[in-house]
Amino acid sequence: MKRTKVIIMGAAGRDFHNFNTYFRRSENYEVVCFTATQIPDIEGRVYPAELAGDLYPNGIPIYPEEELTSLIEKYGVDQVVFAYSDVPHEYVMHKASQVHAAGADFRLLGPKSTMLKSSKPVVAVCAVRTGAGKSQTTRKVCEVLRNMGKKVVAVRHPMPYGDLRKQVCQRFATYADLDFHQCTIEEREEYEPHIDMGTVVYAGVDYEVILREAEKEADVVVWDGGNNDFSFYVADIYIVVADPHRPGHELRYHPGETNARLADVVIMNKMETATPEGISQVRRNVEAVNPDVIWIDAVSPLTVDDPNAVRGKRVLVIEDGPTLTHGEMTYGAGIVAARKFGAAQIIDPRPYAVGSIRDTYAKYTHIGTLLPAMGYGERQVRELEQTINAADCDLVIAATPIDLRRIMKINKPAVRVRYSLQEIGRPTLADVLEKLR
Repeated sequence: MKRTKVIIMGAAGRDFHNFNTYFRRSENYEVVCFTATQIPDIEGRVYPAELAGDLYPNGIPIYPEEELTSLIEKYGVDQVVFAYSDVPHEYVMHKASQVHAAGADFRLLGPKSTMLKSSKPVVAVCAVRTGAGKSQTTRKVCEVLRNMGKKVVAVRHPMPYGDLRKQVCQRFATYADLDFHQCTIEEREEYEPHIDMGTVVYAGVDYEVILREAEKEADVVVWDGGNNDFSFYVADIYIVVADPHRPGHELRYHPGETNARLADVVIMNKMETATPEGISQVRRNVEAVNPDVIWIDAVSPLTVDDPNAVRGKRVLVIEDGPTLTHGEMTYGAGIVAARKFGAAQIIDPRPYAVGSIRDTYAKYTHIGTLLPAMGYGERQVRELEQTINAADCDLVIAATPIDLRRIMKINKPAVRVRYSLQEIGRPTLADVLEKLR
């Protein structure tokens, strides 16, 4: 029987998961290649034979997405599967039109085809957009479950930007584990805060292998989502974070709307800095597609190491990278802190940007006078360091979840911004998690 030839469009995350769960062992399909976008320097690799399985003894090549149309012709492709997140619905359909014009079918795989079932209870934390506040929400969920006497393991959405053969299943319990696995800034931002709280984190490429390992030491598995992707695991409680700073996005971005519709609980985050109109619009939009959802109102209060150090200073503000890039935010906790604590000026880092940091500004022109903490590899970390050290400022405000000074030398004073989730009124996360007691 002729196998259906498939290309999977991705960004080194859901694309690999969709392959592993749906295509890897199927003799009905032949995945001829992956395409890659969003993340720098992830194309040009090969999905290795060790992960691809017996049907793919040579592995599977990964090409830049820019070559999609020619790849469809080159391989005689029948289907293209779209498998990455945090893009407008219109963007998805433009890709569908491109695929159709090249003669192939366009496909999206959903939860039934890709969600894995755990033998342990699962709490999923997802969002409608990147930067809505999943990280602090996940940490709060882990804290509540520990207070209930549960052993908690967090499983993080994939970020396999290195040697895929070494990243099949990774376990992080100490900072030494981060160094051993040569984690990027993006990985450290997600793993370090969990480690600081004593939570073991798993991540990698093969999420069935990861799940079975996590189950060995967990009473409850917490899915720590990435971007606005939906969970890789079937959840007993599905929590979704909404962002009233971007009202309307909960119904306009893929697959964030899927999360809004799947949610058992929606957390309305950042209410302390949002407008009443934005809060109301998000609430109306979610309830239009999910009328029975439980709402938790919340704020994400921030703290700074030394607030007095900010007053009157010319500051360079560093924000979480993905929140600014494909998350499309034009400010974050660093800007809020700079204004709150009386910075005299927020300096423009763009004249000092080098290499891939300069390229990031060219690609994401909305960013403006902020520095995204890009660090998808050692070269980019060093270019970020050079950009910071070249900037003419009095103080660096770093609103990333990690202390950048652990992985680079900053030649000027710096303060860190931290933020956490704080519920307003009832219900709380403790209330909704009570069913797992």
